[in-house]
Amino acid sequence: MEQIGIPLDRRVEGLSGGQRAQVALTLALAKRPELLLLDEPVASLDPLARREFMQVLMGSVADGDTTVLLSSHLLGDLERVCDYLIVLQTAHVQLLGGVDELVSEHKALTGPRRDRTDVAGVAAVIRESHTDKQTTLLVRTDGPILDPAWTVHDVTLEDLVLAYLAYPAPGRAVLGVAK
Repeated sequence: MEQIGIPLDRRVEGLSGGQRAQVALTLALAKRPELLLLDEPVASLDPLARREFMQVLMGSVADGDTTVLLSSHLLGDLERVCDYLIVLQTAHVQLLGGVDELVSEHKALTGPRRDRTDVAGVAAVIRESHTDKQTTLLVRTDGPILDPAWTVHDVTLEDLVLAYLAYPAPGRAVLGVAK
């Protein structure tokens, strides 16, 4: 506890929210569980306390056999610490897979206005928007986008999650898993 800055001479109720969260995490990890379920563990913490909590969590489980199942609405935190992602909305899986794979196989495309969005290399259009002169797509790819009319941009995990949540599809097949 001293290593993470928790004073041993104070009662838990006298600690800050971040310190209480660290104490709870330390107690949970002391049992060396195979599975640790954390529901919004950092939602009420300030940014510094969130980062410290996540660093302690990741450092504690990195060398062990503990799997952490973490639910959170804080997408930046998830991008830093998660290997695998499941996005749920109204009890339906909207997206699942390894974080690196999901991010790498989704792209943002910008090009001239088109009503039809058939593009070679695109497996699915997740989100589309149009102006008078331009079409913007967030897509899941199944190959390179070679059409010179499209400018291809990488997406962040946040871009991806927000697109799937904003445009849910209960029947969507994601990475070969049909809902």
